[in-house]
Amino acid sequence: MPLAVLLLGAAPQPLTLAIRGGTVVTGDAEPFRGDVGIAGDRIVYVGPHAPAAARSVDARGLVVAPGFIDPHTHADAMLASADPRERLVLPFLMQGVTTAFVGNDGGGAPDLPSLAARPTGINHAAYVGFGAVRQRVIGDARRAPSAPQLTAMRGLVAGAMCRGALGLSTGLFYAPQSFADTGEVVALAREAGLRGGVYDTHLRDESTYNVGLAAAVEEALRIGREGALPVNISHIKALGVDVQGQAPAIVARVEAARAAGQRVTADQYPWTASGTSLVAALVPLWAQDGGRAALLTRLDDPRVLAGMAENLRRRGGADALLVTEGAQKGRTLARIAAARRLDPVAAAVAVIRVGDPAVASFNQSEADIAAFMARPWVMTGSDASTGHPRVYGSFARKYAEYVVRRRVLTLRQFVERSSTVAADTFGLPDRGRLGAGKIADMVVFDPRRFRARATYQQPALVADGVRMVLVGGRVAVDGGRPTGIAAGKAIRRRPSRGCP
Repeated sequence: MPLAVLLLGAAPQPLTLAIRGGTVVTGDAEPFRGDVGIAGDRIVYVGPHAPAAARSVDARGLVVAPGFIDPHTHADAMLASADPRERLVLPFLMQGVTTAFVGNDGGGAPDLPSLAARPTGINHAAYVGFGAVRQRVIGDARRAPSAPQLTAMRGLVAGAMCRGALGLSTGLFYAPQSFADTGEVVALAREAGLRGGVYDTHLRDESTYNVGLAAAVEEALRIGREGALPVNISHIKALGVDVQGQAPAIVARVEAARAAGQRVTADQYPWTASGTSLVAALVPLWAQDGGRAALLTRLDDPRVLAGMAENLRRRGGADALLVTEGAQKGRTLARIAAARRLDPVAAAVAVIRVGDPAVASFNQSEADIAAFMARPWVMTGSDASTGHPRVYGSFARKYAEYVVRRRVLTLRQFVERSSTVAADTFGLPDRGRLGAGKIADMVVFDPRRFRARATYQQPALVADGVRMVLVGGRVAVDGGRPTGIAAGKAIRRRPSRGCP
């Protein structure tokens, strides 16, 4: 019997689908030319020559890989939409993403509202969010919790973990989460750690807004140690002119922690622009105490205006902020200011008085992006948010730009960072690899055409090059077109202990 079959498994039952002759990237071995056989919702064969199947697909010249897992999205609204087509989550599906995590940046509701009430196109799992928990118990105030309030917050996290949350997510840069000290976060992280969860964090600072990037990484590592749980740093980056070039130092610090036995990973999107809101980008955190109503009363305060000017400098100036939604969509802050004959800070204040639009903030260097991306513990994520091309193109762009053009990663590394590492990090043993017994979440793409079409000017263009996607063994994309099949499932992580 061929060695590949011995290692990867022969087919024990009739095949419903065989994908033949492709470049098979299993997630834990070098790519090879061969076949993958599926029966029902499971892979039952990976090797050189699959047995007969009810349907065979010629994959010669194509790449066959495990479905991609996106560990950081804001796809909640799409997954919960009343529109069946929106629930297919085509921006993700057409890149080969078969599983997405939601509730990131501290936003996950503690009652884990079911996204499985209606059929969805992709699988999904959720975090319980520190911000949502804190807001429910304390509100938007800048103050520490009382002992009873801390107990209540811990109970909300514990309950969410027992209902299947992946872990605790935080967005410590954002108010009101930014008002919490490290000890408060540790107390809640322990509840997730006791039940086998992960601590996923948007760092308190990715730049020099408050404690600084290096100190924020130290805080995340401390929370992981004291909370006794793995740490995943969301959308790892060096944001802004003050910290560009610091990626090697951050990598060295994380790898020192890993060498000491701490479980630390990160995710990253392959774009030079981050996505946030205009308020979050420019308004000092202290001025957001009490929520939007309180903020609006402070916008004429000279201290607020001075802080906004400094934050604008930090992010590279008015030309580096592109509004991506609302009445000013498609205009930089510099252009808005010129049209209104205002200085950029005054123009930003005028926009904020009307609303808080999403912005793309061009604040990262390619050298830093590549330095993070090259590390085996940094996985692909989209941080998909309104008006940013990363919704429609992150996985496709990473392949075309950083595998094909820049050669930062090999094909095998790209697949492992886009699927296998996430499956291993977040405890999804049935996904992230092609092997006998694994769930048949798979992508087949054309390596000559797989690329992002979305741009900052046209962020909602579907990626090119994906030929087939299977979700739980069902064909969700066929011949490069969505079939309309909604085979996604809600994934509930089983707590390891500490639950009734």
